[in-house]
Amino acid sequence: MNSEPLILVVNDDGITAKGIRSLVEVAKKFGQVVVVAPDKAQSGMGHAVTINGIIRAQEQNIFGEGVQAYSCSGTPADCVKFGISQIIKKKPDLILSGVNHGNNSATNVLYSGTMSAALEGAMEGITSIGFSLLDYAADADFSASMHYAEIIVRNVLNDDKLPENFCLNVNIPKGSIEEIKGIRFGRQAEAFWDDWFEHRKDPGGKDYYWLTGTFHNHDKGEDTDEYALANMYVSAVPVQYDLTAYHTLKHLQQWPQ
Repeated sequence: MNSEPLILVVNDDGITAKGIRSLVEVAKKFGQVVVVAPDKAQSGMGHAVTINGIIRAQEQNIFGEGVQAYSCSGTPADCVKFGISQIIKKKPDLILSGVNHGNNSATNVLYSGTMSAALEGAMEGITSIGFSLLDYAADADFSASMHYAEIIVRNVLNDDKLPENFCLNVNIPKGSIEEIKGIRFGRQAEAFWDDWFEHRKDPGGKDYYWLTGTFHNHDKGEDTDEYALANMYVSAVPVQYDLTAYHTLKHLQQWPQ
C-alpha cells in the first residue's frame, strides 16, 4: 500500500449522520478521503441498487478542507458504484462504511445497508470494512468507535497478506474506551429476528402495519460476534459475498438424474 491511500467513505444513515463524520476523521489520518453517502437515511436497504429510477448527486462541503464529498440519492450500494465510476473514476485503495448507528452483528448483516456497501466494495476487488456502533441515538458517543476504527484501519493497511476481496464486519459495543476490553475476531452467530407486524390505524381510520420483532441468539458458542459484544469486546468478523452452502453441495451432487 502506498503512503497516501485513496479512501472512499460511505454509509447508510445519510451524509449528515454523526457516525460518518467520526469515520471521516479517522480516515483523514491515513490518506486522501472521498465521501459518497446517501442524501437521506437508507437503513435496512440491504444490497438494493437503483435500476428503475434516476440517481442524483450533489457536492457537499461539510467535512472540512481536503475532503471531497457528495450526497447521492441512491442506496448505499449505489453510492459505492457511483463513487468509483463517476467521482473517483478508479478503484480506491480502501472503502470504509459507517459508522452505523445500530447493531449489524449476526444475521443483521443480511439486511444492513452499511455492510452491503462494504460487500459491494469487496465485489469490486477493494478491501472494505463496515463499522457499526450498538447505539441507535443520533447523538451517540463515537469516541470508542473512532479509537478502534483507527486500530483496525491501520492494521488492514499494513497487512499485505489479505485477499483483494477482503471485507470485515466490525461492531462496537456501547461504552467508553475504558469499558471496552479489546477486539475479538470470530464468526457470525446463529441469531435471528422473530418478526411480526403490529396492526395499527392512522388518524383517518385506515389500517397500516409496523414491522417489529424480538432478536434471539440461539448460538451458545464463545467464538461469535454476539458473545464478544455481550462481553464488552469489539467484534470483527471477516465476511464474504459468496453465499454457496458448500456443506450441502456435495450431497446435492449425488442426487440421481
